[in-house]
Amino acid sequence: MNGRRILIVEDEPVLMRGLGDSFAARGCHVLTAADGEAGLELALSGQPDLILLDIMLPKLNGYELCRAVRARAVDVPIIMLTARGQEEDIVLGLNSGADDYVTKPFSIRELTARVNAFLRRRNSARENVCRFGDFVLDSAAHKLFRNGEEVDLTAKEFRLLLHLASRPGRALTRDSILDAVWGSSVFVTPRSIDRCVTTLRAKIEPVPRSPRYIQTIRDIGYRFEPE
Repeated sequence: MNGRRILIVEDEPVLMRGLGDSFAARGCHVLTAADGEAGLELALSGQPDLILLDIMLPKLNGYELCRAVRARAVDVPIIMLTARGQEEDIVLGLNSGADDYVTKPFSIRELTARVNAFLRRRNSARENVCRFGDFVLDSAAHKLFRNGEEVDLTAKEFRLLLHLASRPGRALTRDSILDAVWGSSVFVTPRSIDRCVTTLRAKIEPVPRSPRYIQTIRDIGYRFEPE
């Protein structure tokens, strides 16, 4: 985490100061903004490695800021900080382009652990090969191997696994997975994902009923955890 640039967009002065001090103490270069417009300017010009983003902000809210950042093809991890715990608010944030969310009040240890995980994974995000457990997922060869032996996957299972594995640690909604894996031209329901996840888990999880890699986010979607 040392030397990484963390942008904190938060309008609560006490929380802003606490987060800034915590990440500065871990060797980060901290950028701060107290409203959405200033946050967007820093997101585009400050070259942050990660953004901590509150939802309820003056001038430009977190959803709008997130969409604006993604519209400009800025591929930086965004973790939303919100006092809201309603499913629809979380889904809206994730569909706006956020990678994960933390509901206030939260533990600073949990938050820094999530931030550290995203920063570590960002370095290998563009590699053709993803390793997890005994598996090697080769996107170039379009194959999955376990201890050197190829695992037989359907085309849909492979695309689903590749989509999840290429976004480690990110909370993905069912709708976003449908758009990326099934496409908008195919009439399917979110439950199609659940069925495909079930068959995929049977092939890669040590204990499918207690998954290690493809974790369910209740009422929202899934998260892939390679570690």
